[in-house]
Amino acid sequence: MATMALRRLTSDRFPVIPLLMVAATVLAAVFADYLVLHDPLAINPGARLLPPVFAGGSWDYPLGTDRLGRDIFSRIILGAQVSLGVAVTTIMLGGFVGTLLGLVAGYRGGWIDALIMRSADGFLAFPSILLALVLAVTVGPSFMVVVVVLALVLWARFARLVRGEVLSIKGRDYVLLARVAGAGGLYIVLRHILPNILNTLVVLCTLQVGWAIIVEASLTFLGAGVPPPTPTWGGMVAEGLDYIESAWWISVMPGVAILFVVFSYNLVGDWLRDILDPQLRNI
Repeated sequence: MATMALRRLTSDRFPVIPLLMVAATVLAAVFADYLVLHDPLAINPGARLLPPVFAGGSWDYPLGTDRLGRDIFSRIILGAQVSLGVAVTTIMLGGFVGTLLGLVAGYRGGWIDALIMRSADGFLAFPSILLALVLAVTVGPSFMVVVVVLALVLWARFARLVRGEVLSIKGRDYVLLARVAGAGGLYIVLRHILPNILNTLVVLCTLQVGWAIIVEASLTFLGAGVPPPTPTWGGMVAEGLDYIESAWWISVMPGVAILFVVFSYNLVGDWLRDILDPQLRNI
């Protein structure tokens, strides 16, 4: 069994580069304070608008500086901490609530199922960016505003997926036998249903990281996300728009970071789905 698992992990589909990118992002977020070359918030007028090293700049500022002389490399590193912090917090909050409600809806059925699913449809239909803008105007943009907005959308995604998985599992023989044996609903859910949907939850969580990063960057770009001076990838892109012709690296560098990180998480999520889904293992 261990040999078969190792063979699957080392197959041609093994996403080496995306996994390295994911690992690098996690390490950058965890050890951001030790990896930065300069203070990401320090203003240095004498070093403003310096180009990246590959465009004739200096290794002191490998990705250049912005209009205030702040090191873009250091700000991208710290921005990874913010982006992953938002993604992880959102997935933990929205995923827990959505999973719990999905289990209840799928197992109990009836009017409870209808109520939860219609609520999920409503949250999925409501534009998350519009909700973020409303909250930003009323309570002000902040880290928690982004987390709340994303969690309000994310719980519905988890609830719908978990409900579908529960509906397909609760009619299987081992669940029916547990009912005949007198097992309670809570025991059946925790012992027989939840362990069988963990693979699906792992894949969904991985795929939602990229989504959360994009939405957080979009909200910050529009001024409804994490406010300055906290370095965020979306905020850095917005700050460089006025200098896109003369100092393109201010916007392009964080934009490239968003592109590669989101793409890597999506590829890793697809790979995990292929590995963890028995129907796809032999395709």
